Amino acid sequence: MKFCANCGAAVVQRVPPGDTLARWVCEHCGEIHYQNPKLVIGTVPEHEGKVLLCRRAIEPRYGYWTLPAGFMENDETTAQAALRETLEEAGAAVELQEPFTLISVPRVNQVHLFYRARLRSVDYKPGEETLEVALVEEAAMPWQDLAFRTVAYTLKRWFEDRSRGNYQFHAADLQ
Repeated sequence: MKFCANCGAAVVQRVPPGDTLARWVCEHCGEIHYQNPKLVIGTVPEHEGKVLLCRRAIEPRYGYWTLPAGFMENDETTAQAALRETLEEAGAAVELQEPFTLISVPRVNQVHLFYRARLRSVDYKPGEETLEVALVEEAAMPWQDLAFRTVAYTLKRWFEDRSRGNYQFHAADLQ
């Protein structure tokens, strides 16, 4: 950050009074510009024991497989973000269930939240940022070609919980 979004003056990085972390501060108007982690919200869409995956058409990790997910927007709930991202990425309407994994990824200043979900129908199609969409069973899961560790973590927990017949909430920190 170079300039204040409030007045346009140059900003400096320093610890403001009463704070403990360095922030971008405008020396002209005193505005403090906080930068906080971004939320990535998605689903584990299931149909008859298979999971709906998307093959990415964008960087990072172009061509790799992922769950439908993306950045949460302002003025929406996490549930709304999960439904929107699943529709945008996979063209799929889902019945949202409970939150399933919450994963902190401080290295990239992100928090990932995945909900369990059931496909409302098998009518799905790739969105703008997706090359293809496929329902994948556990034996055919492309573990080596998954785009992100958070997705691999979520899918491993999902298959483990399914084998036990009891889905639980999972939280993790991935460095």
